Amino acid sequence: MQEIRKGIREDIAKIQKIYDHILSEEENGNASTGWIRGVYPTEETALAAWKAGELFVMAQEDAVVAAARINQTQVPEYQNALWQYRDAPPEQIMVLHTLAVDPAFAGRGYGTKFVGFYEHYALENHCPYLRMDTNERNTAARSLYRRLGYREAGIVPCDFNGIPGVRLVCLEKLLR
Repeated sequence: MQEIRKGIREDIAKIQKIYDHILSEEENGNASTGWIRGVYPTEETALAAWKAGELFVMAQEDAVVAAARINQTQVPEYQNALWQYRDAPPEQIMVLHTLAVDPAFAGRGYGTKFVGFYEHYALENHCPYLRMDTNERNTAARSLYRRLGYREAGIVPCDFNGIPGVRLVCLEKLLR
């Protein structure tokens, strides 16, 4: 049985292991996230989210199987996206950052469940406008988000989270 809850300090090392596992898969050619070891994401990525009170984890018994940051912070690159809901009030926009599912638990629907949690959390916080992003290379994430009803609002070329030459796919959804 898994639960999604606010992250705690003790989760940081477990999240770092998820990042390492994903980065190893990337380096071995088994995944394509566009992430780079030592650049993004790092332990500091999870630590900053925890310190801000914005870290959420999916726990299964003692294991953390997925993690993400949820807040209302839109990265500057979002200004260049072709948002359908461009005039959405900022206080009604919720953003999902750095969703990471441990590859050891792939194929169990955990990404879908985490996004469902994000949507529920957004509605509870009076934010019907949802935004997120992913690297253009991350075809698995793009397929998941498309299947869950997210619209691609454009691809923004940029240097992102310390990674040069990223083509950032911006995604959105309106919850009714």
